[in-house]
Amino acid sequence: MTEHALHSIVKSYDVRGLVDSQLTPEVTRALGAAFVDVIVGAGNELVVGHDMRDTSPELSEAFIRGALEAGASVTNIGLCSTDMVYFASGTWNMPAVMFTASHNPATYNGIKFSRKLAQGISLNTGLADIRDRAIEYLESGMSPHDTPGVVREANVLHDYARYLRDLVPLDSLRPLRIVVDAANGMAGLTVPAVLGNVLGMEDLPLEIIDMYFELDGTFPHHEANPLDPANLVDLQHAVREHSADIGLAFDGDADRCFVIDELGNPVTPSAVAAMVAQREIRRVNSLGEQGRPRVIHNLICSRTVSEIIEENGGEPVRTHVGHSFIKDRMRETGAIFGGEHSAHYYFRDFWGADNGMLAALHVLAELGSSQTPLSQLTAEFSRYVESGEINSVVQDTDVVISALREAFGSRSAIDDLDGLTFSGESEGVFWWFNTRASNTEPLLRLNVEAGTLEVMESIRDEALTVIRRQ
Repeated sequence: MTEHALHSIVKSYDVRGLVDSQLTPEVTRALGAAFVDVIVGAGNELVVGHDMRDTSPELSEAFIRGALEAGASVTNIGLCSTDMVYFASGTWNMPAVMFTASHNPATYNGIKFSRKLAQGISLNTGLADIRDRAIEYLESGMSPHDTPGVVREANVLHDYARYLRDLVPLDSLRPLRIVVDAANGMAGLTVPAVLGNVLGMEDLPLEIIDMYFELDGTFPHHEANPLDPANLVDLQHAVREHSADIGLAFDGDADRCFVIDELGNPVTPSAVAAMVAQREIRRVNSLGEQGRPRVIHNLICSRTVSEIIEENGGEPVRTHVGHSFIKDRMRETGAIFGGEHSAHYYFRDFWGADNGMLAALHVLAELGSSQTPLSQLTAEFSRYVESGEINSVVQDTDVVISALREAFGSRSAIDDLDGLTFSGESEGVFWWFNTRASNTEPLLRLNVEAGTLEVMESIRDEALTVIRRQ
């Protein structure tokens, strides 16, 4: 493993790499020791968990060896979802590590790092230091600490499920029929625990029709990436076939949840964010909390999200894309909730961390306490027309950005909070679009929204023409 190779797999917010050739036990052992040196400290304790990928147990065991040799002790919670690791980190006030490549194909694996209380770590807040320290170990070798750590095993599934059920009670809902597509990922473990009765908890008024609950890191049915519409087709068909009230799709490590209405149509993550924001604002107001509750939304979310926040007496806080950014802003602002266009949802009552299952519970609670079908219930939260994220391979991002400025600059306002956002009006109809370079691939990401379908399509097509002719 060369310095260049390790630089290539340490991304802005986490580690992602090809197993065998990039992310190997040797590398994860060095990263384990480096994590202790930079974040944990010898003599302290950390949490380690892993998903269902074939290589996850071996890689996590190597990481644990490195952490023990660096003098830290480890609580190994084994097979789990990413938000279970956040739960352990928050409950025990420990730094934590999750082995997963989330929605990436089976040939990949990765690592998500957290400080105590599930606080995110990015390149700017410690991940670069971890990378550089690991490079030193790979080049010069490691010497065990005078007092190596010890490892203990723990299972947090029951406590995790109980905690979420207490945050959003579902026992008084009308009966709901739910189809859940776990995509052979970790939702196959967490959904029966939280929504079912496999742990001996009380029955909920939910009929669950399960799809692909077998834990299988080869993803035999489809990729565990619900952001790709192709991976929602099976769930959409099943919702219609079973006349279900709702469909839920999770990604590989089950920290993201996508929603399908009773007609088989996707509910945009922005609509889910707006719905949950409204519920959380009303909840904290009912508890007598003073002031305007702050709610975070990234700049790719629909305009609807900020409107719903303000209409319910909250204060919208616009921020960068990316979970580490949002976790930091959650703490800085005291926000009660945060939503991203990518279906990451963050909760103050979950240590500011993202939790797809908790978002799903909120949607189920809203649906189950109304007689209105989900398609009608979410209409108020889907006021405008979104393009969804469109990716284009580009050779020179700077050239493309200059061309976009030239094409749109005279008829729009521009801000550079994260990439470039252009906003304007066409015949009295608002529009905006954002272009951002991918942190991990040679792609330029485009998101467009407008007041009408016609304007959205016009701006989308014009922007794509500029982007793809460069």
